[in-house]
Amino acid sequence: MALTAAPRARIGWRPAWRQLPREARDTLFLVGVVGWTVLPHLSHLPLWCAALTGLMLLWRAQLAITNAPLPGRWLLVAVLCVATGLTLWTHRTLLGKEAGVTMLVVLVALKTLELRARRDAFVVFFLGFFVVLTQFLYAQTLPVALAMVVAVWGLLTALVLAHMPVGQPALRHAAALAARCALLGTPVMVLLFVLFPRIGPLWGLPNDGLATTGLSMSMQMGSVAELAINDSVALRLRFTGAAPPPESLYFRGPVLSRFDGREWLPLTPRFVSDGEARAQLRGSGRTVEYQMTLEPSRLALLPLLEAAPDAPHLEGARVRATDDLQWRTNRPVAERVRLDARAVLAFSHGPLEADGALREDLLLPPGANPRTMAWAEDLRSQPRFAQADASTLVRAVLAHIRSAGFVYTLTPGVYAEDGGVDGIDEFWLDRRQGFCEHYAAAFVVVLRAMGVPARVVTGYQGADAEPVDGYWIVRQSNAHAWAEYWQAGRGWLRADPTAAVAPDRIVRSRRLEPAPGLVASAIGGVSPALLARLRNGWEGLNNRWNQWVLNYSRGQQLDLLKDVGFSAPSWQDLALLLIGTLSALALAGAGFAWWDRQRVEPWVRESARLRGALRRLGIDAGLHESPGRLAGAVHARFGAAGAALADALERLERQRYGRGGRRDPARAVLRSVRIEAGRLARRQSAA
Repeated sequence: MALTAAPRARIGWRPAWRQLPREARDTLFLVGVVGWTVLPHLSHLPLWCAALTGLMLLWRAQLAITNAPLPGRWLLVAVLCVATGLTLWTHRTLLGKEAGVTMLVVLVALKTLELRARRDAFVVFFLGFFVVLTQFLYAQTLPVALAMVVAVWGLLTALVLAHMPVGQPALRHAAALAARCALLGTPVMVLLFVLFPRIGPLWGLPNDGLATTGLSMSMQMGSVAELAINDSVALRLRFTGAAPPPESLYFRGPVLSRFDGREWLPLTPRFVSDGEARAQLRGSGRTVEYQMTLEPSRLALLPLLEAAPDAPHLEGARVRATDDLQWRTNRPVAERVRLDARAVLAFSHGPLEADGALREDLLLPPGANPRTMAWAEDLRSQPRFAQADASTLVRAVLAHIRSAGFVYTLTPGVYAEDGGVDGIDEFWLDRRQGFCEHYAAAFVVVLRAMGVPARVVTGYQGADAEPVDGYWIVRQSNAHAWAEYWQAGRGWLRADPTAAVAPDRIVRSRRLEPAPGLVASAIGGVSPALLARLRNGWEGLNNRWNQWVLNYSRGQQLDLLKDVGFSAPSWQDLALLLIGTLSALALAGAGFAWWDRQRVEPWVRESARLRGALRRLGIDAGLHESPGRLAGAVHARFGAAGAALADALERLERQRYGRGGRRDPARAVLRSVRIEAGRLARRQSAA
């Protein structure tokens, strides 16, 4: 790759691509590849970094097109100092992932402004490969992987061009050669992926990859409704046997007992042993077994299907039970994980007799929501409820929700806009419009006001109507809030007031959905089922990518060893198999290199024969002579008699060195030159 900055005649702003000089074309191609490689980073780079990178790449492209001199060193140093200062100002450090990636992107763009030699190009290539690697620190999705495959292909093509300094090799030829080289390395890559020991997350760093959306350890009115417009996947399930009905799919997340009038918060968790958790759980229904693939979360908690009687195994993490039936982990679930679990679908749990711990689930902020408190006291004082137990009161409140004109909606508006703590009053007695968290919060407040211990549970409820690739998909839009109340002699029981106002939401998993965008509306107008099919197809591809690539685990490696004949595979067996296979590949590579050294490059072999034939004609065909120079020598010596041979030599010149030609000329051209040389020799002998 000739990347010189020597000034020459300017060629204008918009020359045809084929008319560009070799160095300008190769530079523009490299700048385009760098831009493509950096593009996925723009979503998390500071705005100034994205703008500066774009300006530098456009500047370098303009310099290549106009063949203008490259900027001086002091200007580049000044830009680097400004970028360093902005990085320090933005991230408060020059260390760590965020600051490091910001500086890396700036450096790779800045390096394109000093492409004066092949050595500089090699620095850009390898910085580009490193930028490709850093993409996976942020996302390991299939689109990102496909984009980075294209980036690697582009960088390899630029590297191939840099090793073809002679002539005008076509981009298509260089890209094909780069693809062949990549395909030759693919078996080794697959082997290392399959056999190299899994050591924690494949790409994640500590505390990296945390989800930016999902369940939270607190709840305010409207917080769950914000998730309802997020259609991203939260988890996937594959059941052993028949799937449970949608109304049984409750995935337990944070349990919220503390209420200050505006916000619901959890109590300090009290951990119990697995044995205690099983003892407090009383199941009376079907037990299901399932495999869950959980997307990254910002919580140190597993949203398992209610109710989990025992802790699932989670590689690299400790899972512990709390007394309120949560399964907490010792660190946030920062990477996608797969686990096997089971659930008892009909259950109660907790103490059967009142104890001091229940006092926390009766507390209400003093003075807040006075009208709701009065409404609850009035209901409780009615003679028919004078001796009623908790379940009877729960049924009465649910009946009120069904009959009082409540509306289930994603857009109920803002409650308690004046900043007060009477939002429950406004919802329960005035507007009566809300989403699941409004109903759960008001329901718990009313029960507490009547002396019934109650709390809010958040998590997910339901799944997509049909499985994709054998997996049921639970989305962030399935986020839900419900209630639990305590009944003497039975313990904690689930009550979902949303089922009273919007039964289809629970029984059929019919979520409220926001208005579709322009593209989705257009597709839906053409074929209502097309959009669903497209989404399901994409989800199926994503699921296979997750299961077979991102979730490839140590256990699957050992299962693979069993499949190839190991009866009781261990890590030692895996290491020996990896070392043995790599050694065999290394020996095969050494053998190929030895065999390749014994071959003569076709051009060298054919060129030697050609030059021998020309010497026999009296032409001084030295190794330094190009085919074009030799054609001129033939014209000078033989005139019209050597016209055919001279034409063949000029074709060879164009084939090897002309614009768009191949570095290795076709054998037909070489053969035609030798044939013409033989004919001329025979004519000269006859004469």
